[in-house]
Amino acid sequence: MTRATLEDGARQAPIDALPRENSIIEEAKDSAPASDPSVPAGPFPWAALLVMALMGFLLIATETMPAGLLPQIASGLAVTEGTAGQFVSAYALGTVIAAMPAIALTRGLRRKPVFLVGILGFLAANLITAFSTDIVLSLGARLLAGAFSGLLWGMTAGYARRITAPHQAGRALSVASVGTPVGLAVGTPFGSWLGTTFDWRWSFGVLSILTVVTVLLAVFLVPDAPGQRAGTRVPLARVFAIPGVAVVLGVIVSWMLGHNIMYTYIGSYLRGASLDLSVDVALVTFGAAAIAGIAITGAVIDKGLRRLVLLSLGSFIAAGAIFIVGHASLVAVFAAIVLWGIAFGGAAAQLQTAISAASGENADVANSMLGVAFNLAIFAAGVAGAVVISSFDGIVLPAALVGLAAVALVIAVAGRRTAFPT
Repeated sequence: MTRATLEDGARQAPIDALPRENSIIEEAKDSAPASDPSVPAGPFPWAALLVMALMGFLLIATETMPAGLLPQIASGLAVTEGTAGQFVSAYALGTVIAAMPAIALTRGLRRKPVFLVGILGFLAANLITAFSTDIVLSLGARLLAGAFSGLLWGMTAGYARRITAPHQAGRALSVASVGTPVGLAVGTPFGSWLGTTFDWRWSFGVLSILTVVTVLLAVFLVPDAPGQRAGTRVPLARVFAIPGVAVVLGVIVSWMLGHNIMYTYIGSYLRGASLDLSVDVALVTFGAAAIAGIAITGAVIDKGLRRLVLLSLGSFIAAGAIFIVGHASLVAVFAAIVLWGIAFGGAAAQLQTAISAASGENADVANSMLGVAFNLAIFAAGVAGAVVISSFDGIVLPAALVGLAAVALVIAVAGRRTAFPT
């Protein structure tokens, strides 16, 4: 038999004869969630997506609010402020531990029941925190709240895409994720004010009332959607191996690590710069700018995701540079905060869209990994930022933002074939 004959035979061999296990993409991308034939072709589901955004608002406010109430919590539970600070750490740890297993176990179930169970579990954890007088029980409740938060964060992106027409998937994620910047801009300062003015338990009580409202709105306004088909489910490790998923996660860790080092220790930077600008004003300005960033992202994300991600990272770097060279000018620092907020506002929607597109039907699992990456970045930023400000003046913090955002930009540019396609 000649070589030509062998080549002709190879060309004529059916594709199905190739080993199935050699193609992760065939298993992982059997069909994208947004292409599900059950997706309605009707109007844009504003009401359902805004309910998801409200839930996101409650999640971010619940996670970050204790940072502004540490003296009150410590006094109320008769513990040190360092111990009270574990309210934040326990929540993040719960998300890291439970997010991926919870999503893996529930991804085949219909979405609305899982969504409602997640909200009710989150509500129960907040109620325990509000009434608990024991620090161990309180920390256990925070761990539980973080676990349900991981479930809700992980499933929201895929759920939003499943109830939205395919060509509006990015816009849907922008609307569903608007609760994050609003929570940072309004929820956290308001919760801190409420707890300081009255009692820290009132903050958790109000969050619980709003969670009850969210449950009722979800029952009536959020449509159901199917879970992931059995034939398209792959193990967690193989979801990570889907081309593009690891690239997006790398961008998330680097980008959010740089962001959170600056955000967590913004007070140290402002003191180092000797500016007449309070932390509260700086954070509210940042949050308002982030809402503008979400609006911009929602308007253009479905037309140019790659350009949007690169522009956001470039704006991050520019904001950091202004923080460095203009630290003596109130106007320059204020402008940098606005640019920083706009660039950050759409980050969650951009990254959720990218990882959902890369992972196809396994978007829920991939987004649970995204949530874990976010929380690991938050945890690492707290440690790294503390090391920086203990060794140097807070004025050097923007250098970390610039350097890590530059690393994320390089990763995003290199991921033009899989994660952030041209």
